[in-house]
Amino acid sequence: MPVCPPPPPLTINYQLDHLTNSYQLIILTGLPTSGKSHRAAQLQTYLAERIASSNPPSPYRLHLISDETQSVSRTVYDLDPSSLPAHVRSANASEKDARASIYAAVKRVLSPKDIVILDGMNYIKGWRYQLHCEAKNLATPSVILQIGCPVDKAREINEERLRTEGGVEGYSTGNWDNLVFRYEEPNPMTRWDSPLFTVIWDDDEEQARRVYEQIWDSVAGEGAKKKVIPNKSTVQRDKDPGGDYLYVLEKETQDIVKRILEKQNEAGEGGTVRLPKVNGGDDGGEELVLELPGRKLGLAQLQRYRRAFVGLNRGGIGLEEVGKLAAGRLRESFVGYLNDAFEKDG
Repeated sequence: MPVCPPPPPLTINYQLDHLTNSYQLIILTGLPTSGKSHRAAQLQTYLAERIASSNPPSPYRLHLISDETQSVSRTVYDLDPSSLPAHVRSANASEKDARASIYAAVKRVLSPKDIVILDGMNYIKGWRYQLHCEAKNLATPSVILQIGCPVDKAREINEERLRTEGGVEGYSTGNWDNLVFRYEEPNPMTRWDSPLFTVIWDDDEEQARRVYEQIWDSVAGEGAKKKVIPNKSTVQRDKDPGGDYLYVLEKETQDIVKRILEKQNEAGEGGTVRLPKVNGGDDGGEELVLELPGRKLGLAQLQRYRRAFVGLNRGGIGLEEVGKLAAGRLRESFVGYLNDAFEKDG
């Protein structure tokens, strides 16, 4: 995996230089059978039109890379527990080889003068981070396009494909369920998942083109003084939720660590601890729930988790539905991060 040094802080209302600060890698992500390839084709058509009609002529070349263009069969994702033994599923060499092929294809064409649309589930956050690092190393940052689709609708589409197309274009039911279970939603608070744009299943072509126009602005940098707003549900996060952003980030995460140590002494190993969502809010206000692992956590270990979380969020990038990212939201995010980390580390 390429080394990805921490970039300087970014904001959503950035000014776009024509080539130096544009986003050339567009990564699609979404549930299986959620309509990603359809949206990728729409986006490719839209960008091709913009490139062809640019005046002065656009310097960009456009590429679409997908499992289909790389001749990657859907069977590489088959982790259906009903058909494969556990050791095969855990190794999953075929999927790793497929990702290596796609990674090489992206790397071959990605440059400041090439726009790359990467169609696929791209459902693992570590994989999106790897792509983000490769793009940053080439000074061609990445942007995420999430295809939003209800799980029930995506399941219905898959089942219809299994019935009407001989199963060629569908996933086996067990494999589809497994992929949905393993899908990791993009988190715009992380650098590798931002800026984040969304097209949902019900969006008509006109609405989709509005999103594609915003992506074009972030990619091609038309109008260097134009504000780029990904969509109505994503606005620039205020870095001052009651004080300097980095100061608050450090203060709130340190307080959570301190409280965990105190609560752990009361609860012993394992169990659940409740933490106030507001620093100092010990008067029965809203609480955050943390599931402790079945072992005692030391200060050094908790500080490692805290430093990792701060490292991911110190850039100050974040897209919130409304207004400021309050200290309570930081605390909630850190507790969620710890719950995930404890579960994965066993």
